[in-house]
Amino acid sequence: MRRILTSLTFLAVALPSAVSAQGNCADRTLVVEKLAAGYGEVFSGGGMQNANRVFEVWHSEEKGTWTILMTQADGTTCIMASGTNWRDGIAGLNKPAGIKS
Repeated sequence: MRRILTSLTFLAVALPSAVSAQGNCADRTLVVEKLAAGYGEVFSGGGMQNANRVFEVWHSEEKGTWTILMTQADGTTCIMASGTNWRDGIAGLNKPAGIKS
């Protein structure tokens, strides 16, 4: 929860001219620069929800933080969720029953 508030505070205070009316959105370049420089987060993966929205997960193995971003077609990026205690997936953990390696 503190991570979300920190992210929202950064966007609302440090980027007042770039923040949209939603309060947790800014130009994608500004958001990913802050994730990289401020938290050491890197792009982990993502995909398209539809023709107008892309979702991304960013994380920092060193700090254990993670952020989920949603970028709209116009380049506006919103922080959808963020937190701590990131962990990578465990191979085979979510494998359907009956599937062998």
